[in-house]
This record gives sequence, structure tokens and C-alpha cells, in this order.
Amino acid sequence: MGRASPLLLVLLALGFFLATYNLITMVVHNRAASGKWVMDGLDWFDPITGKPEELNRVQATNVKYHVVLTATDAPYSKWQCRIMYYWYKKVRNVDGSDMGGFTRVLHSGSPDDLMEEIPTVVVDPLPDGLDRGYIVLNRPWAFVQWLEKATIEEEYVLMAEPDHIFVNPLPNLAHGDHPAAFPFFYIKPAENEKILRKYYPEEKGPVTNIDPIGNSPVIIKKSILEKIGPTWMNVSLTMKDDPETDKAFGWVLEMYAYAIASALHGVQHILHKDFMLQPPWDLEVGRKYIIHYTYGCDYNMKGELTYGKIGEWRFDKRSYLRGPPPRNLSLPPRGVPESVVCLRKYCTYRPFTIPGCLVHHFFVVRLVKMVNEATANIPRWDT
Repeated sequence: MGRASPLLLVLLALGFFLATYNLITMVVHNRAASGKWVMDGLDWFDPITGKPEELNRVQATNVKYHVVLTATDAPYSKWQCRIMYYWYKKVRNVDGSDMGGFTRVLHSGSPDDLMEEIPTVVVDPLPDGLDRGYIVLNRPWAFVQWLEKATIEEEYVLMAEPDHIFVNPLPNLAHGDHPAAFPFFYIKPAENEKILRKYYPEEKGPVTNIDPIGNSPVIIKKSILEKIGPTWMNVSLTMKDDPETDKAFGWVLEMYAYAIASALHGVQHILHKDFMLQPPWDLEVGRKYIIHYTYGCDYNMKGELTYGKIGEWRFDKRSYLRGPPPRNLSLPPRGVPESVVCLRKYCTYRPFTIPGCLVHHFFVVRLVKMVNEATANIPRWDT
């Protein structure tokens, strides 16, 4: 067997040294520049993409949190809540879960027919016309009312939504006074500074103090949410009342409002990218905790994604606005298997390019099977 030349070995060693040096320099620079661990191109090493500096001195919480979601009495909301509650009960007591109790905050003003099935607190909606057709504005107002009434044992709260399914047992990802949140790629405070300065003045600091998050999923101390809640509600209403802001942020306006309210109170969130996945875009379940099925999943019969065009096979929650989906939904075409991996010629992660990287396909089959299991086991599903 031939031996490598000394020159080749020296060049290889030098190459590895430079790559390692650049990697460490980039990480240190990013941390020093922002005060957070924001690892551009490297967050595949660690699910935490950002955390406050002082978090390094805080121990993990490991205490129970209370699951809370807001809902209406519309059929569309009710069937999602039933599926969500089914999977909460399935994973609540599994090893690794820090789940405590559960509350559906019903902001329709009167009880509905799920009161005995799902633990529920009824609160009032906003006065007529105040939400201007943007029903999500009721969410902060619902939380403010619930917090005034809540007599829960848990110190922490998970703000969740009806279209969430727990796919793995969820620990308490918060640390002390630092809540945990999912970073949304489309919440971009730095790119919207002109508008955000209407609500977050310069004396408060840079707009990058505003985390790139919404209000869900978030695990937060109840005592901190009690402080943020009224501000969140007032900022939401003020933003909706401003035509420029309303046009710029549209359906994510209330998400920005929560992020702004948190920053106004000096609250920074731990940004945890494994908090949630969103089919059909996310590539694998892995160690993620929540499936958020907000996007429609459309495929042709070859198993190819046809997003933006109604597919020959589809699962979209908006197809069931007036009533629940039927039991035993058909599974996606055979080209979309739940555990198939596809071999890409190149899989690129900055700063490296890894040839022949195996990437897991979309887990749409997993989602549909979980919906089917829930509907098969929930009594009186079709009523």
C-alpha cells in the first residue's frame, strides 16, 4: 500500500486547522456581537439557536407547566381542539414530559358542547367590531381574562393552539425567568424597524431586542405572562388600528405584538428550533415536540409536492371549516412514505458542503396517522 507524501499530510493538517479556526472565530464573533448564541449555519448542532447571555448561569427548570390554548365554538376550532387534547393525554405521563394540567380558554362568551370533554374556562370575546374580522385579536384578551381567573398549581404555562399535535413528550424548555419560544423565519424585527419604532421606542434599545417569535408555542412563567398580557393586548389593538402596520404584518400582526410586548418588559426568550415542526416543509420529526399543521399538504399521485396547487391527494385543515374530517382519512400516495430517505447529491450546511447527505422526507404520513388515531378513539366524533 502506498504512503501519503509528507507534503500532502502537511496540507491536510493546515486545511483542518484553518477550517477549525474559522468555525470557532465565527461562533465567538456571533456570540460577542449579539449577546446570544445565534449560530448561523451551525444550528444543526444544537436545537437552541438563541439564548440570553445570563442563561449560562441558570440551571434547568424541570418543573411542570400548564397547557393552555384559546379557541372559539366554531366547528373548525372544536375538532382541532379535540385532536389536540387527545394527544395531550397520550403523552402527558410519558417519560420526559413536564406537562401538568390542561385548559381550553373558550372566548365565545358562553359554554359549548365540549365542556365535559375538555377542561374549559369561558371568557368574553372582544366587543363587537373591535377585532375587525381578525379573530386572533381575541387571543391576548382571552389570556388576560383567564389569568385573572386561573387557579392552577403549575408555575409555568405553555401557550398552545388547536392545530398543535404533541408528537414527542415535551419537557419544560424554559429556564428560570427566561421563557422558551419557537423562532419563526418570517418574523423579522430588523427588517421592519421603521414600523416597529411606533411601538418600541429607541430609548428601549435596538429592535433586535424583539425576539423573532409569536406567542405560541411559548413556555413562560405565569407571573411573567400576567405582566406581559395587558401590554400584548393593547399593542395588538393599537397595531391593528394603524393602517400601515396592519398592511405590513397582516395575519402575523398579533405575533409581532406579543414579541414587542415581551421586549417592552425586558423579557428575552430562549429560541428553540426543535420546539415545533410544520409539514410539509420540515424534513423529519426527530426530537421535535409539536406538529403544527397550519399549511396544506398537496401531492400528486406520484408523491410529488404540489404546493400552491390543489393536489390529487391533499390534507388541509381548511377543507373542514364546517365540520370535522371523516374518520380514517386516506394516506398520501406511496411516493410519500413516513420513513423514506431520499439521497441528494449534495446537502449543504454552511460552512461545509457534505456530499451524499441523507435527508428524511416529509412526515405527512405521520400526521395523517395521528389524526386518524385520534378520530378513531374520540367518542361521538362525527357529532
